[in-house]
Amino acid sequence: MRRAAFAVAAGAMAVSLAACGSAKESGGSSKSSGSAKKGDAIKVGLLLPENQTARYEKFDKPLIEKKVKELTNGKGEVVYANAKQDASMQNQQVDTMVTNKVDVLIVDAVDAAAIKNSVQKAKDAGIPVVAYDRLAQGPIDAYTSFDNETVGKTQGEALLKALGSKAKSGKIVMMNGSSTDPNAAQFKKGAHEVLAGKVNVGKEYDTKEWKPENANSNMEGAISALGKKNIVGVYSANDGMAGGIITALKAAGIKVPVTGQDAELAGVQRIVTGDQYMSVYKPYAPEAAAAAEMAVDLAQGKALDAVAKDKVDSPTTKQVPSVLVPVTALTKDNIKDTVIKDGVYTISDICTSQYKAACDKIGLK
Repeated sequence: MRRAAFAVAAGAMAVSLAACGSAKESGGSSKSSGSAKKGDAIKVGLLLPENQTARYEKFDKPLIEKKVKELTNGKGEVVYANAKQDASMQNQQVDTMVTNKVDVLIVDAVDAAAIKNSVQKAKDAGIPVVAYDRLAQGPIDAYTSFDNETVGKTQGEALLKALGSKAKSGKIVMMNGSSTDPNAAQFKKGAHEVLAGKVNVGKEYDTKEWKPENANSNMEGAISALGKKNIVGVYSANDGMAGGIITALKAAGIKVPVTGQDAELAGVQRIVTGDQYMSVYKPYAPEAAAAAEMAVDLAQGKALDAVAKDKVDSPTTKQVPSVLVPVTALTKDNIKDTVIKDGVYTISDICTSQYKAACDKIGLK
């Protein structure tokens, strides 16, 4: 897909994108499929994919709830369900939302393809659907996420910087995300574009369900296959998996750069200690704000032109009105300027007694 560049203030609750992307085919709509315009007393169905990754319960859910209330003068209601990484459960949750006649759905799909029929059911019932964070298949009305290929490129560039002259002195291990998540494929594509020809990939895995324990098992297998002296770095697609990877590395007595994503607290703390080299900071506030704004507009029968300045193609729907939010490489050098500045964490959150000495060492006081 072709995208334009964006400039969005990280952490801002309102998103304003100044460029418009393009696609060859059209078919998306910027208006709700519902026939009657609603007032502020709308019901927004929110379906998130799992609760193992800290972001969904701690950030996405409360941010979306807050923004919906703000946009509807306190009258809008968010009906929430979490699929706990079960695609069949999520399909049932969509059915329940349709039965309960929500006015709009925000769906972060467990499995982007498996959700397709459920999205169609919602559409047939006159309920518009906003795909959140992952580009769900089916007739979605809007989409918001981060530029996922850029995420992968950011991770790859950071790993190359950390490896320096040692980049081709051994093998790297690539620990990608779940094959059911379209974002994982885009992260992987972006990373490969940057790393191609500059590193030697010894082992590469698509990690089932993004689970840290699966990444840990994969990493143990990679160490056994490659030999601990031959591994110079690890591409990890997110922080949760990085935790499992680093546990395996430590058990084998290996210390190499490891990437991540999501700026989870545990990931930031590992960056402070030097166990993890970097994470990708994705400001959830503007993503959540965009999803809430598009959902409210769709429920109220309004056009999305004011908020959705880009168009994205899914495998099933073309020209989907979209908001794509930029990302930042988070290292020990910019913790203050990212997650602390944006109010995601405080220094006391990060620098608990276990991490105080490491925080002091890098000037995080």
